[in-house]
Amino acid sequence: MTVNKRPIIIPWDYTEKAEFALLHAVNITKITNNSLILVHITKKESDNDVQSTRLAGIAQNIQEKYGIATSSIVRSGNIFSEITKVINETDAQLAIMGTHGMKGLQKITGSWALKVITGSKAPFIVVQDKPLPKTDVTKIVVPLDFKLEEREKLVWTNFFAGISKCKFFICYSETGDEIIQKRTIGNIKAATNYLEERGINYELHQLPGDNSLAKETINYAKKIDSGMIIIMTTKNIKFQDYVLGANEQQIIANDSKIPVMCVNPRASI
Repeated sequence: MTVNKRPIIIPWDYTEKAEFALLHAVNITKITNNSLILVHITKKESDNDVQSTRLAGIAQNIQEKYGIATSSIVRSGNIFSEITKVINETDAQLAIMGTHGMKGLQKITGSWALKVITGSKAPFIVVQDKPLPKTDVTKIVVPLDFKLEEREKLVWTNFFAGISKCKFFICYSETGDEIIQKRTIGNIKAATNYLEERGINYELHQLPGDNSLAKETINYAKKIDSGMIIIMTTKNIKFQDYVLGANEQQIIANDSKIPVMCVNPRASI
């Protein structure tokens, strides 16, 4: 198999959650043949030499254990900006990050993850647990709302359909606002056309609309035992979104520990 030159980035903090991210990455690279890059951000540049040696050893062990080309990068600075820089510099295909999402900490950990994710041109898969045993069909939930950039996530339905047997569950809620409803319907039509043209297995599902789209998406994903949720991050997200809790935070730190792919809006898609 030809080596995929675009790596998968794994932010590495030596925790069990980073190990979980690695296991998810290994499952993907068995099919896509990406290389892996472990990235650790230090607070002080004086720590870089020690951490570089330590992380290089871990990368070597991973390469020997799984047969996957693995390297490491250690930088000092702000974790929120440095990881994004590495992703952009290496032209990474995606990043897989482990995070905590225990009850009572959802807002804090969701906010932390969201700060790392926004600004990256590559999507993030955020995981809270090790991969579940493989099933015959992976169920992936894709919520849609009225925003035009929602259509960008469809590229990743094509990606996952190409590497595993998947069924996509396109979810939406009705609204009393005529303009928003019209735009939502437009996105639904675009999504179903995209999937049908490519022969991708999907099901359209209307959510009750009693709660926020984020909460109902989580509830539905849990109900059908979904293996992943694909969401878009908020375009030009502001500080108050981090403080008050954007919808993405709720989904990222869902208490069912369902992996979440976060796609950042890009004009160049």
